[in-house]
Formats: sequence, C-alpha cells, structure tokens
Amino acid sequence: MSDTAATTWLTQESFDRLSAELTELEGPARSDIAKKIQSAREEGDLKENGGYHAAKDEQGKIEARIRQLTQLLRSATVGEAPESTGVVEVGTVVTAKIAGDQSTFLLGSREIADDTSEIEVYPATSSLGQAILGLKVGARASYIAPSGKEIAVEIVAVETYKPR
Repeated sequence: MSDTAATTWLTQESFDRLSAELTELEGPARSDIAKKIQSAREEGDLKENGGYHAAKDEQGKIEARIRQLTQLLRSATVGEAPESTGVVEVGTVVTAKIAGDQSTFLLGSREIADDTSEIEVYPATSSLGQAILGLKVGARASYIAPSGKEIAVEIVAVETYKPR
C-alpha cells in the first residue's frame, strides 16, 4: 500500500468518525456561528466589537476544517490496516531506534487515530516516514531533520495497526 500526497489511508472507523465531524461542521456548527456573527453584528460598531471578531475567527477555523475534511475524505482509501509482514508501510505500527532512543508510532495520517488514542502518528510524507518506508525489521537508515542534523534510524519491529 502506498501513500501519496493526494491519497490517505483510513480505517472505516476513522472515515466514519471524520464524516460525522464534517456533517456536524457543515450543519449545526456552521448555523450556530452564523447566528453568533449576526448577533454580534447587531450590537453595532464592528471595529470595537470583540464578540464579532472572535466569531469571525471561529468561522474561519470551521471553514478551514470543512475544506480539510472534504479533501481528505474525497481522496481517502478506506480499508483494513495492512497485515504486517515485517516491512514498514503506511498503516503499520513501527518500533524504531531513532538517534538511539526507542519510539513506537503509527505511520500514516494523523486522522487515522482518534483523539483518545495514545499512539503517536508520523506522516509517511515526513523525512522520517520517507526514510523508513519499505524497510524491514533490522534495517538501518538515516534522514535529515529540520535542523539539518542527520539522524540514524533502526527498525526494531513492525506490527499491524489495531484501532481501539
């Protein structure tokens, strides 16, 4: 399974959760913020109206999230997590020694794991993700961190992702 900038792998549970969030934002949340803006507008002078500006900021955040979710859901590949074969791929849980420290994380979209999940998620498009994608257990690689420093990585384990 490959991950590109245009395609994101999601579990069915993640897809359903994000679809419900989008429905909420496009309906009740959008309606509520429009009412707040109208109410604040009726208070008068918009230059000095903190409630109006706060509501407009909130509206901007809602609209940005709607655009993000719409694009994500439109291009998502929905299915089961790939069965681990000991090779790092999108949707697997990777345990790796990164600069000597062991870390376990899910490789994929941050949207795969819900808010209650404690597992860290690293995008496959990140420097680390690109460096380890396709590696087998025991393989070593390195990547360049945003600071410009080269960081060594060793794959310790690759497991199937099991959402809660």
